[in-house]
Amino acid sequence: MNVIRIILFPIVPIYYVITLLRNWLYDAGFKSSKSYDFPVICVGNLSTGGTGKTPMIEYLIRLLKDERSLATLSRGYKRKTEGFILADKNANADTIGDEPFQFYRKFDDVKVAVDADRQNGISELRKLAQKPEVILLDDAYQHRKVKAGFNILLTAYNNLYYKDTVLPTGNLREPRSGAKRADLIVVTKCKKSISEAEKQQVTSKLKLRNNQHVFFSYVDYADKVMSDSDTLELATLPKFTLVTGIANAKPLVDFLVEKGLHFDHLEYGDHYSFRASDIETLVSKSLIITTEKDYVRLSNHDRLKRKLYYLPIQIQIDRAAEFNTAVQSFVS
Repeated sequence: MNVIRIILFPIVPIYYVITLLRNWLYDAGFKSSKSYDFPVICVGNLSTGGTGKTPMIEYLIRLLKDERSLATLSRGYKRKTEGFILADKNANADTIGDEPFQFYRKFDDVKVAVDADRQNGISELRKLAQKPEVILLDDAYQHRKVKAGFNILLTAYNNLYYKDTVLPTGNLREPRSGAKRADLIVVTKCKKSISEAEKQQVTSKLKLRNNQHVFFSYVDYADKVMSDSDTLELATLPKFTLVTGIANAKPLVDFLVEKGLHFDHLEYGDHYSFRASDIETLVSKSLIITTEKDYVRLSNHDRLKRKLYYLPIQIQIDRAAEFNTAVQSFVS
C-alpha cells in the first residue's frame, strides 16, 4: 500500500487543487449550502477515518439528551440499503450501518437515521410528528451542501492533520486549510499522561483562529467486557482472541498488552463485512473479545453468542466543563 501511495504521488496536486477549488466555490457562494434555524452539530475530520467520531457522537448524546430531543444522522457506510431510513425494531447493521446501529442499541430516546443526502435526511427528520430539536451529523465535515451551525473537528494524536497531506499519498480528504470551518478542534486518542508542554506544542502547530478552541481527549476503557446477556471482569479473562475491524486497532492492542492479558489478534479492515469463512474461523475460538462496532455486526450469528463480548469505551475530554459549555451554549 505504501508503494502504491508513492507511485500515485503525481495525483496529489490534482486532488489538492480540485478539493481546494470545491471549498472555495462553497465559501464564495457559487455553490449553495443550506443553513438551518435550529441546532445542527457536525462531527467530522479531515482524514480518512480513525479519529473517534462514534465515541464523540455518543458523548454529545449523553450531554444533551436530557435537555433536548435528539437525532443522529449518518451516511450509513457499507449498509445494504439506500435512501433515508429511520431506525426501528427491524434495524440492523446491514440496513443502517454498524455505527448507527450501535447508537440505536444504546440510546432508546434518540432518533437514529441514515441518508447519504444529508439535506434530505434533515428534511425527513423534521417532518416527523415528534421532530428532533437538535440533529447530530456524523462524519459530515466534507458534506458542504449542509451548513451546520456548529462544527467539531477531530484529529488523532498519532496522526495529526498538520503532519499529513491529501489523498492518495496522504490520508486527508481535503487540504489542511479546511480546518478553518471548525468551531472546536479535539485532539483525540491522546495518551493519558500527555503533558501541558505537549498540548501547547500541538496547539501552536494547529494555528487556531481567534474563534477556535482546542481540547484534548483520551479513550477510557471499561474494566469489564460485555455481551447482551453477560459481563466478565477484564482482569481475570483467560486467553482470548481479539477481533477488530476498525481503522486503527493499535491503541486497543496496547491497552490490553499493558493489562498483561494473553490473546491472539485477528485484524480486519475498517467496517469489514465478515464472510461465512470468517465466521467459521471465529466459531472455532473459545472466547472472543471485540470492539462494540464489530460486536453489532457479529452478534447476529447465533453460534458466536455465547463466546462473543465487547469492551466498552468512552472518551474523556480535558477541560470538559468548558467543552460542554461551548456545545450547550450553541444549542441554547
